[in-house]
Amino acid sequence: MRWQGREKSDNVEDRRGGGMVKTGAGIGIGTIVVFLLVTFLGGDPSQVISQMQQPATQQQTGGAANDGNDELAAFVSVVLKETEDVWNKLFSEQLNARYEEPSMVLFSDQVQSRCGLASSATGPFYCPGDDKLYIDLDFYRELKNRFKAPGDFAMAFVVAHEVAHHVQNQMGIMQKVQAQRPRLSKEENNALSVRLELQADFLAGVWTHHAHKMNNILENGDIEEAIRAAEAIGDDAIQLQSRGYVVPESFTHGTSEQRMRWFAKGLKSGNLIEGDTFGIPYGQL
Repeated sequence: MRWQGREKSDNVEDRRGGGMVKTGAGIGIGTIVVFLLVTFLGGDPSQVISQMQQPATQQQTGGAANDGNDELAAFVSVVLKETEDVWNKLFSEQLNARYEEPSMVLFSDQVQSRCGLASSATGPFYCPGDDKLYIDLDFYRELKNRFKAPGDFAMAFVVAHEVAHHVQNQMGIMQKVQAQRPRLSKEENNALSVRLELQADFLAGVWTHHAHKMNNILENGDIEEAIRAAEAIGDDAIQLQSRGYVVPESFTHGTSEQRMRWFAKGLKSGNLIEGDTFGIPYGQL
């Protein structure tokens, strides 16, 4: 991805080492272990996070840690700025609405959000309670080493997916989903989550379409990197890796094929109205 020398977002909070300094670049470190099957790459993690909460400890204040991720922190800050440029434009042109930009929180080890206390094991997530996306930058290492999805644009896809959940929140989609959950069975709730996640993959594709059109961000191999990332984090791929078999009724994010296909659809279309994953039969997703 062409990003060197481009403008960084101002909406980044660096909370490494207990700091809470707003900055245009930040750093983070951590690993993803437990949370994959439930809140991998976004969604509303509040229910699960609340189950995983541990007694909060007083965070030490002081200088943010420098774990050698300065370049990656600058990169995700540039990506966030690219999402701001695109979604401000699309909200105005396609929705006749104003886009409220989210913040990105870079953290290490654990972080407190309105959705609860989360550890690095949570993976990247978006919290609708505070309109912030949370990323521990060591997740980039997980993409590369554990999920065999290397490349800077694989990480850009992660950021774009989390921002897409904010877009869904801004459009009122996430609120409608949450309103349905209390009266649904566990299996039906899982299916609803799949629809939400596949739409976020579509929106990540829409962002890619317009970001390249506006700012010529793509280099050779970037789309392949995003496709590999989408494939690697399909529910079926994750379950096969972790348990050796798949349980379709427990899927919360969609299969590898579905995730790749919806991202590709958004990339090709660039049109928000073509991403209605809630208006078609579940079997046709």
